[in-house]
Amino acid sequence: MSDLEEELRAIVGPAHLLVDPDLRDAYETDWTRRFTGTARCVVRPADTAEVAAVVRACATAGVPMVVQGGNTGLVGGAVPAGGEVLVSLSRLTALEPVDEIEGQVTVGAGVTLEKLQSHARPAGLDVGVDLAARSSATIGGMVATNAGGIRVLRYGSMRDQLTGLEAVLPDGTVITRLAGLAKDNTGYDLTQLLAGSEGTLAIITRVRLRLVPLLPARAVALVAVDGTDAALTLLAAARGRLSTLAAAEICYPEGMELVRSYGRLPAPFDADYPAYVLLECAGHTDPTDELLDMLGECAAVEDATVASDAAGRARLWAYRETHTEAINTAGVPTKLDVCVPLRELSGLVAVLSETVEAVAPGARTILFGHLGEGNLHVNVLGAGEHAEQVTDAVLRQVAQRHGSISSEHGVGRAKAEWLSLSRSPEEIDVLRRIKSALDPSGVLNPGVLLPN
Repeated sequence: MSDLEEELRAIVGPAHLLVDPDLRDAYETDWTRRFTGTARCVVRPADTAEVAAVVRACATAGVPMVVQGGNTGLVGGAVPAGGEVLVSLSRLTALEPVDEIEGQVTVGAGVTLEKLQSHARPAGLDVGVDLAARSSATIGGMVATNAGGIRVLRYGSMRDQLTGLEAVLPDGTVITRLAGLAKDNTGYDLTQLLAGSEGTLAIITRVRLRLVPLLPARAVALVAVDGTDAALTLLAAARGRLSTLAAAEICYPEGMELVRSYGRLPAPFDADYPAYVLLECAGHTDPTDELLDMLGECAAVEDATVASDAAGRARLWAYRETHTEAINTAGVPTKLDVCVPLRELSGLVAVLSETVEAVAPGARTILFGHLGEGNLHVNVLGAGEHAEQVTDAVLRQVAQRHGSISSEHGVGRAKAEWLSLSRSPEEIDVLRRIKSALDPSGVLNPGVLLPN
């Protein structure tokens, strides 16, 4: 064992320094199974002080680090490229008492979203962001990637929930801003700088979040429509009529077929339709009548089924939330998370399958996403050796429509070389200057976000 490993072992304890390949294995491959690498070792610090000591040891030795939360990322940003020390934040699971007066809470970066939801809800509060990977996605990772999910339409992404954080800089310096002030106009906002930085500027160890009211009365509608244009017409009607609108999701027949087969779900309607929209409304009083009235008056609705009881809502959400799991079970997907202006969404959807077919004949393209934000998750099964060409072709279609190559999953390693499709040379230069100022030796998450 080298001097560095001995030093790390002394910091975290023998049980939390993993050098054996079999013990490292679960940390070295991402959730999609597409990105994998070999870590020099895996180190699992217990708190901010241990993280800082680990970072100082690695920085002094000149050894790069990769930061990992729940390892639910989809762009290869939390797995090693080769030879880095992998810093797992899975033990940073402290849950401080909910501050009911401020409507905020401070938690460790390794706390899962599901644990935080369970912690906040007895106080009548909830987390503004929700996503299907809630049982394993960690709060620190969600802030580092500025995760979005199914409630962005109402509450915004993780950046919008953030009121403060604690983080360790690449030299081991600790910065702490956890007061959670509603107003603080004292210079550069370091908290917001680190949100979405994908572990390239600092390691987030504690997070303070604003919470939202827990809304007990909910109604969900699965709506059949005649394509993406009709889905957008429905969205406009929902936004205009539903004061309680909390989510608007979209999926298509290819994904619906896969989900039904994987989850053994019945057909939601007597016929098949070109697109399906899932709407959720949430309030303190039952929003079902408001939702039914809107559906009854919207000409874009071909058919619809509505549920307000917990079992019925879960049944309808399953058609949307099972997509990722069903796709991963069917193969190793090329996953792209993109966003375009709503006026461009129909045009993008119309060309994606033929775009993929042109570079990867026989590959299957499955689309779903967050309708309210023009955010599509493009999943390609069977791309094989053509995965890079598929990525290039799809992202260029997005760029032509003034869109973003990453809506909510981050850039990671997977899309770093295409960053120029969404950011100007001047912007990328500024990003590099910030990275160089905070991490001059380039020891944190090398190769993530910024192209080499």
